[in-house]
Amino acid sequence: MKNKILFIFVILFAFSSCFEEDNFENSKKGNFEALWKIIDEHYCFFGYKGIDWDDVYDRYSVRIHEDMDNKALFSVLGEMLAELKDGHVNMTASHDVARYWNWFEDYPDNFDEKIQRNYIGTDYGIASGLKYKILEDNIGYIYYGSFSSGIGEGNISEVLYKMGICDGIIIDVRDNGGGLLSNSEKLASHFFDQKTLVGYIMHKTGKGHNDFSEPYAKYIEPSEGIKYHKKVIILTNRSSYSATNDFVNAMRYRDNTIVIGDKTGGGGGMPFSSELPNGWSIRFSASPMLNAEKQQIEFGIDPDIKIDMSGDDMEKGVDSIIEKAIEVIKANR
Repeated sequence: MKNKILFIFVILFAFSSCFEEDNFENSKKGNFEALWKIIDEHYCFFGYKGIDWDDVYDRYSVRIHEDMDNKALFSVLGEMLAELKDGHVNMTASHDVARYWNWFEDYPDNFDEKIQRNYIGTDYGIASGLKYKILEDNIGYIYYGSFSSGIGEGNISEVLYKMGICDGIIIDVRDNGGGLLSNSEKLASHFFDQKTLVGYIMHKTGKGHNDFSEPYAKYIEPSEGIKYHKKVIILTNRSSYSATNDFVNAMRYRDNTIVIGDKTGGGGGMPFSSELPNGWSIRFSASPMLNAEKQQIEFGIDPDIKIDMSGDDMEKGVDSIIEKAIEVIKANR
């Protein structure tokens, strides 16, 4: 199955790197037309989000004229991309990056690094991208701040070996904006005893908004390293995005696992890249990822226990979400 999944991702990578675009002039109108068409033919969530991209064309094309400067063009094109409401959609020029951040800005932060330090101090362990410590009451705590930070099988096994005595483990992925799917799967694999279906992935097969392949099954294969079998609590906030969304989705299919905190930020589309005639780079969601019930996870995953960090607790230096996780593990003894 690993070879099959690798083959699928090779296909997707080749598709993303080699698709042909029409030739557009390096003019204000030409760059607008190029961007609109790239998104029109390759973006993957039009149907799911109910976006009328033709209407977007009509509303934004009239704002493009050849005597506007590049910063004005960048601003208009950035506004057009924001219509997709997608954190994986950005446009990068030499002077700025157009991005959509409303997917987390309208939510509570639900994470404070200074308050976290009240729990882990400064003497925590560091195993590559993982920070870890055994807290009071014999509860393990692992913080992974970015799936772009490398982790090896040895790193994970060493941490779990030390935490084998713990009654439960908290895995905190709040403010983890994503990174490599391979790291998401690697970490999850240490908490499964058998091969488990956790989702599906599709890719575009044509230029139509609904031209997709049949879903390819996505599994978590158990690691050959140390695995943890007792209670696991996953802590999430709205800034748990992309590969973190994938990790939380996978862990939901593990027995004896509870997700606590806020709804994840989503980011259920694998991002691909292209370029405009003027050299500005474009990134966008092109391959939707689904859960094991073939439902979209683009807009995020609800926690099993919804809780925000309260103002009163924060004034006292208390993390309401960590405290709830500790309470759940202690009640499970």
